[in-house]
Amino acid sequence: MLRSMYSGISGLKGFQTKLDVIGNNIANVNTTGYKKGRVTFQDMMSQSVSGASGPTNIRGGINPSQVGTGVQLGSIDNVHTQGNRQTTGRPLDLQLEGDGMFVFATGENVDGANTEEMDISYSRAGNLYLDNEGYIVNANGQYLLGQNGTDADGNPIEGNSRIKIPDTAESFSIQSNGVVNYIENGETQEAGQILVAKFSNPGGLNKSGSNMFQNSVNAGRMEDAEGNFLFEPESDGTASIVSGALEMSNVDLSEEFTEMITAQRGFQANTRIITTSDEILQELVNLKR
Repeated sequence: MLRSMYSGISGLKGFQTKLDVIGNNIANVNTTGYKKGRVTFQDMMSQSVSGASGPTNIRGGINPSQVGTGVQLGSIDNVHTQGNRQTTGRPLDLQLEGDGMFVFATGENVDGANTEEMDISYSRAGNLYLDNEGYIVNANGQYLLGQNGTDADGNPIEGNSRIKIPDTAESFSIQSNGVVNYIENGETQEAGQILVAKFSNPGGLNKSGSNMFQNSVNAGRMEDAEGNFLFEPESDGTASIVSGALEMSNVDLSEEFTEMITAQRGFQANTRIITTSDEILQELVNLKR
């Protein structure tokens, strides 16, 4: 059988995957905090027809002769570039300007507990809300993690904690360093400080759906000397927080449509390779007639 036919099949599979990723990017063009995907390819092992030979006293060297056997998927990357800002004016809409991710947790005894015992997720989507108890949560009901929070009796919590805004608060605001202030009885009080996590390789995070990411062994989650991976905004190279705005998807429609056209043409070209190879095989079969 012709090698070109199998090369064409590998090309069809590769461009089909590329179109799948492009379609997902376009579908999430307006998803808050979405990070686009990118497909790269690698050539497969080449079959050697003849090897290389070095020069001698009477003749020069000869290059190797090799025939490629197709293409294979190299990687599907998560591109964590900064998305565009959408100003909303809503105080609980937060945007991260720079490196870092919001940290969300679920589970029992979230306040002051060991973070290893929680179900931790990370996200760049900052559309946050208040639950019926006044805690700051995301659209999935996961608690936003911070520090300097208070318990139900108003006592300070040591270590990481949820951030609660009392029902008696007249208004509240969130500073660029993550400090949450509220006004009660005409006095300004602090409800806590939002913390963020930072990764040396954010492309190594696992997408878990609902705008959330999970840590992986290759994400390079940064920690301080005490093993704490939660940092204050605007410190240690972390992002600042912009209240009243959201980070939108970093998908560029013009780029995606261009990639879609090239992927479609590549898919069509590989189908022609298979068709041409089939016609050649048909001619070989008909040689006996």
